[in-house]
Amino acid sequence: MKIHEKYISRCIQIAKNGLGTTYPNPLVGSVIVFEDKIIGEGWHKIAGAPHAEVNAINSVKDKNRLKEATIYVSLEPCSHFGKTPPCADLIIANGIKKVVIGSTDPNPKVAGQGIKKLMEAGCEVIVGVLEKACEDLNKRFFTFQNKKRPFIFLKWAETADGSIAPEHREKKAPVWITNELSRQLAHKMRAEEQAILVGTTTVLDDNPSLTTRNWHGTSPVRIIIDRELKILQDASVYDKSVKTIFITEKEKASEENLFFEKIDFLSPSISEQICDVLYKHEIQSVIIEGGSKTLSTFIKANLWDEAFIFKGKVTFGTGVKAPEFYGTIISEITIKDNQLTHYNNTIS
Repeated sequence: MKIHEKYISRCIQIAKNGLGTTYPNPLVGSVIVFEDKIIGEGWHKIAGAPHAEVNAINSVKDKNRLKEATIYVSLEPCSHFGKTPPCADLIIANGIKKVVIGSTDPNPKVAGQGIKKLMEAGCEVIVGVLEKACEDLNKRFFTFQNKKRPFIFLKWAETADGSIAPEHREKKAPVWITNELSRQLAHKMRAEEQAILVGTTTVLDDNPSLTTRNWHGTSPVRIIIDRELKILQDASVYDKSVKTIFITEKEKASEENLFFEKIDFLSPSISEQICDVLYKHEIQSVIIEGGSKTLSTFIKANLWDEAFIFKGKVTFGTGVKAPEFYGTIISEITIKDNQLTHYNNTIS
């Protein structure tokens, strides 16, 4: 089993190269081994493009070796036609007789059907190698499939005295709490997740673009909570540069890259309704970035999975206090004069 773990570990490692580019598909890595040597490997790079198994098989120079090789894959090979043909069929067609799989696919379109097809074709199939690590690799995909909601990250920056915003502002512009490196890291996070969500006050105070301008990568879908549609259309979030969804109580027709979704703000289940909207739009992960009221709404509903809290050295004296929450610390790192603490929600 240890030798299988070695190669599934490599599958996980290369699969991470697709973080931020494969949505709504999962992250998948695959390696092909002949006589205890990797002769081919690949990962799923972008939605609609060839899957990991296809890239791995295509990378093998001597295809005659495939009949005596073992293919390793972090997630069960697909068995259905989507934007690409079934990977299980490709494995069978190339005569690969041994398949080692990290975790089964929770998607009802697959859900064991890929494994069944391989076994019916006479393949030896081993399932569940480093299963927990493979599921963690696809925590976004698994949450979306099993809980019918996106994987939710909380993120905010707070001052040394525990505020996330000044009590009063002289002008409508961002007030930086963290240093440039921390802000660059925050933009890297945006590139890795599918969506970012903020409330009305954040947009009115900061006029943010919510893009990845400080990092190379795709800008996330913007989710804006704007109950009364107070935000004027000259705001950056109306520029149509990326898909933007407004959560509102008003009726308004959608247009190019701008979607208006109506929910009941008088209901106690606001955060649950928002999750339903995001599920409808096939959003697997979202960063809840502010402000305090918006963050607290999700915290009180216990609708969050992980949190990233940046702490700067500046102080506001009197300011808008950071939300209170409880979580288990995963890691702590220092970014020059800033501190970043990563939490896990252990009761979700």
